[in-house]
Amino acid sequence: MEAKIEVEKKEGEWEPRILAFLCRWCSYAGADLTGSARISYPPNVRILRVPCSGRVDPLFILKTLRSGMDGVLVSGCHPGDCHYTAGNYNARRKFAVLTRLLAYVGIDPRRVQFSWVSASEGEKFAKVVKQIVVDVKALGPNQLFRLPTLDKSGESIRQ
Repeated sequence: MEAKIEVEKKEGEWEPRILAFLCRWCSYAGADLTGSARISYPPNVRILRVPCSGRVDPLFILKTLRSGMDGVLVSGCHPGDCHYTAGNYNARRKFAVLTRLLAYVGIDPRRVQFSWVSASEGEKFAKVVKQIVVDVKALGPNQLFRLPTLDKSGESIRQ
């Protein structure tokens, strides 16, 4: 990871870091299909498999952004197809409120995106990932929670 950061600094082009919370039944399987079909998508996304998109607590998203990630993707089964009956309906309600909360606390809501991808939609998953990378890259690095770097004397160094 450090070698990649050095390469990015040398080239001068910043690349966003995005965490994707994927439903194990649909979206994760769609991501797996993307790999099996050798459909490429940007390597900026780190995938975290969750039982259901309805289990993603909005605090997980806020903590992800606070930890320095530049964007978050939450993806689950299409509404009505949830393996836990109403999990994605619950997720949809939570994320509608979260979008307003993000704007209220000063985080651009475009840093957090939601999608519905089924297990047979590998191409759609790749398209969603490409789009979030483009959107977050246009926003720039997540600077809201970034702590200043200090040198040995305790003076702040600009990043």
